[in-house]
Amino acid sequence: MTDQQAPIQPEDTAEPVPAAAPGQLLAEAEARAAEHWAAYLRAAAELDNVRKRAAREIEAVRQFAVERFAVELLPVADSLELALGAGATADLATLEEGHRATQRQLQKAFEKAGITELDPSGQPFDPQLHEAMTTRPSAECPPDTVLEVVQKGYLLNGRLLRPARVIVSTVPGPALDG
Repeated sequence: MTDQQAPIQPEDTAEPVPAAAPGQLLAEAEARAAEHWAAYLRAAAELDNVRKRAAREIEAVRQFAVERFAVELLPVADSLELALGAGATADLATLEEGHRATQRQLQKAFEKAGITELDPSGQPFDPQLHEAMTTRPSAECPPDTVLEVVQKGYLLNGRLLRPARVIVSTVPGPALDG
């Protein structure tokens, strides 16, 4: 081989391509590197902007997530306020009907918010959904059955908000002769 080699030719051309000077190749590489660096900086800035925007949106959602539910609860609050004002002058039947109407408004607000009551009377005890307050022997119900609901539980779109507090049945013990 000779010291001087033939110019490199792409396969699809017949004309020789002149070899570029090393300084020119370096300048082209530096220019491409500068372009890539600028593109990287733009992408990093855009990513930072997206993160900040998402953080602001999450904060706004967190602050105002209950707004719809709160609007649904306002009539319930109004109803309770009216009941307190009428308490001294209204008869018992009127107060009871007002109480039932207020409870219906609250249930409607709960439904719209995806809140459902958990009333497990007569069902098997489930520690995932129920909190046993105490046990009571029972000959009528199988063991580990909810005999009584002390406090209803609630679910939010299927997720437990508060477990139902319950009294659970046990096997009756032997009678003590006294």
